Amino acid sequence: MSDKKTAKPASKYPVNMTETAFPMRGDLAKREPNWVKQWQDKQIYERVRKAAAGRPKFILHDGPPYANGDIHLGHAVNKILKDMIIKARTLGGFDAPYVPGWDCHGMPIEIQIEKLHGKNLPVDEVIQKARAYANQQIDNQKAGFRRLGVLGEWDNPYKTMNFSNEADEIRALGTLLEKGYVYRGLKPVNWCFDCGSALAEAEVEYENKRDPSIDVGFPFAEHDKLAAAFGLSALPVQTGYCVIWTTTPWTIPSNQALNMHPEVVYALVKTERNGETILLLIAQDLVESSLQRWELQGEVIATTTGEKLAGISFKHPLTAAHEGYARLSPVYLGDYVTTDSGTGVVHSAPAYGIEDFQSCKAHGMKDADIIAPVMGDGRYASTLPLFAGMTIWEASKPICEALRNAGTLFSLKMFDHSYMHCWRHKTPIIYRATSQWFASMDNTPKDGGDSLRTTALNAVEQTAFFPAWGKARLQGMIANRPDWTLSRQRQWGVPMAFFIHKETGALHPRTPELLEQIAQRVEQQGIEAWHALTAEELLGAEDAAMYEKNRDTLDVWFDSGITHKTVLRGSHAEQLSFPADLYLEGSDQHRGWFHSSLLTGSMLDGRAPYKALLTHGFTVDGEGRKMSKSLGNTIAPREITDTLGADILRLWVASTDYSGELSISDEILKRVTEAYRRIRNTLRFLLANTSDFNPATDSVAISEMLEIDRFAIASVNALQTEVLAHFDKYEFHPVVAKLQTYCSEDLGGFYLDVLKDRLYTSGVNSPARRSAQTAIWHLTHTMLRLLAPVLSFTAEEAWAFFAGEQTFKDSDETIFTQTFYQLPAISDAEALLARYAILRDVRNQVTKQLEEVRMEGKIGSSLQAELEIFASGEKFAVLSSFADDLKFPLIVSAAVVREVATAEEEQVLVTPSTHQKCERCWHYRADVGSHADHAGLCGRCHSNLFGAGEARQFA
Repeated sequence: MSDKKTAKPASKYPVNMTETAFPMRGDLAKREPNWVKQWQDKQIYERVRKAAAGRPKFILHDGPPYANGDIHLGHAVNKILKDMIIKARTLGGFDAPYVPGWDCHGMPIEIQIEKLHGKNLPVDEVIQKARAYANQQIDNQKAGFRRLGVLGEWDNPYKTMNFSNEADEIRALGTLLEKGYVYRGLKPVNWCFDCGSALAEAEVEYENKRDPSIDVGFPFAEHDKLAAAFGLSALPVQTGYCVIWTTTPWTIPSNQALNMHPEVVYALVKTERNGETILLLIAQDLVESSLQRWELQGEVIATTTGEKLAGISFKHPLTAAHEGYARLSPVYLGDYVTTDSGTGVVHSAPAYGIEDFQSCKAHGMKDADIIAPVMGDGRYASTLPLFAGMTIWEASKPICEALRNAGTLFSLKMFDHSYMHCWRHKTPIIYRATSQWFASMDNTPKDGGDSLRTTALNAVEQTAFFPAWGKARLQGMIANRPDWTLSRQRQWGVPMAFFIHKETGALHPRTPELLEQIAQRVEQQGIEAWHALTAEELLGAEDAAMYEKNRDTLDVWFDSGITHKTVLRGSHAEQLSFPADLYLEGSDQHRGWFHSSLLTGSMLDGRAPYKALLTHGFTVDGEGRKMSKSLGNTIAPREITDTLGADILRLWVASTDYSGELSISDEILKRVTEAYRRIRNTLRFLLANTSDFNPATDSVAISEMLEIDRFAIASVNALQTEVLAHFDKYEFHPVVAKLQTYCSEDLGGFYLDVLKDRLYTSGVNSPARRSAQTAIWHLTHTMLRLLAPVLSFTAEEAWAFFAGEQTFKDSDETIFTQTFYQLPAISDAEALLARYAILRDVRNQVTKQLEEVRMEGKIGSSLQAELEIFASGEKFAVLSSFADDLKFPLIVSAAVVREVATAEEEQVLVTPSTHQKCERCWHYRADVGSHADHAGLCGRCHSNLFGAGEARQFA
């Protein structure tokens, strides 16, 4: 006897089980790279552009990632969101080009060049190496973005280092100068010693830092004036101190004034210290806490207001330590002084504090008189007495020691506080007064119009925000920001290409004309042209002797912030247009790219360069922790695409509410993969059941279709309307949720489940089967397009199987040339949706009932059951109208409806069928075997195979 298994004999009565070559398993990780290559080889992006030509434009302007390092998950989220929006807009009937870009100049690349090739290279060599490095990084990142399924103009992206962009940036600077926004001045700016440069607001972050907190006395100098201010004929003793509190001892050597609030009440306190009777001057409200801190007893002998103390001078606290500090500090009034803590008196070092600087300038101090001993590397200048050559952090202890020896240190405690740090080096930074170029927020421009701050705030009002909270955030930042520091002290950057008078510091009178000549050279040779240029070449020998080249470069936030001019209306003006419909970036860009773009747009055009701003959150792990290398919880996009595929990553992005943090973990990705499988299986069923359907010859007119098929079209149309409304608002997670529900419940759980009997058992070319296929064909067209922005590779793969030879050819071999599907109109759509909602509700009750009977072992499949349904009112009307077809949507062999008077009397009775099972359709029917020559068949299968076919009206 053979132990080989005998093959199951083919049925004498086959059902219409059609197949599709669309595989059940996606194998995305393995197969997607072939589509990426195909899209490049076939130039799919260009085909989409050709198809979209002439449609209304939609411009999403790409915020440039920095050209350094591999792409991370944040990059992937950003680029996938952009791609989904571009594709949804393209399918929505727009011409939506996507020109990706890169930010190329600036510190990180310069640091890389130093690491790779050492410091002190000639400038032209730094620039040449930086360009090559940036291009290499761009190629690497570009491959990563393409692998994510992002379509765009990858062969012609914009780069801020393109010669034309560098040239146009210089021109834009010239325009802002002519408009009166740009000025040069000494001012405290965020300064990083490690960068050796000013920092933008967006490059500052806050970390905890431990510092000495000290109280320092400024000895009395003008005793008579003080006595008069307090209404005394004379001071009772000569020794006295005006005391301040600070957490930055390193600023004491640069003190030039004291600040008091005009309305605060100040007290003259008599106390004894080290056996000597002395006087102290502090805010009355802080007398008790201050004396406690200094471990002194004392009494208030007189009070006065800050206003009466204005202009009175005190000795510098280090006067007794070195003659170099023998100077006076006058009292200036300032509204920003508070009595929340300290002594109510603030020491003012104008070189190292914004309010200090503003106060001293407002009281007539000239730039030349400001004492600024801290050099760019964080060390004190060699001319500073006692502390020359020390770093400011090293000097803290010696300064405190010198104050103690001078008798002016009243207390010292260590103090933890939040302090400014450089986002690159993670080291503390300071405010440092240096001569920089600024864009003024509050000056009136030359045309007499609104200030930059007013214009920018008005522009915020005109902008749409997704999500809405972004508005208040950007508004607050613009309302409170200081003037924009435009200049940086770098080599790899667009030069502020000015010629400056060696003595007066004034710009050359022909600056606008010179900037254009320089821009023309940069257009041909890049910023290298400026460095190669001598003053004589442009100014002639006589002027060249009096002028020198400005060495500053432009802030890289200006590079990217001006791309609405250099790219939208410059290098890519043909593809793009101004203003952009949308800028989309992470929530940190309210202080970065959104911000700098708004300011440059407000200065150049009096408006924002965008109509809308979309903000997404950051990626976090499954426990909600921010991803960082130190925690070891980062996941590279490549890990996901190499194991699960880019469509899984895209589905994760789309199904997460990007307005908050985006959580990712293996568990979350497992759930996303499950959801993907369900969608893919649905698509496979749709493709298989239309594989023998030719729409040209087999379509059934809407009026001839079975009712449930017309319902299916009305239902998918309602879904599409909802999905498109979400796409319009850039919402993806509700789209994914609705498509998943539709696949599992509306299709898998109802319509396709009901359809199987008709698809498999009706005559191959019967109107009943062709009606079902017509509906499936329409809804597959709809589904593929709705899924395409999210599951781009899967939709493209399915399109090739589904479209048919001619349609595929007409689509230029890609689904992305298509627009959202126009479904045929169903005149009674609303009535159908309401009617089938009632039917589905009953079906859910029936299913529960059937399950209970099955658990009791009385039936196997639901087809073994016969139903008696008792229903009232509208429910009875709907169910009874299905007549003999009611059994099909309920998936039983027989169903009758009886009317009852009230809802309380409604019920479902399940009876196991006593009839035989048809070997073909598996229904239990009285007419099984009614045709002797086909004893195993029921009457309807016999008719479907050998006769006219059964008549169906509803399902």
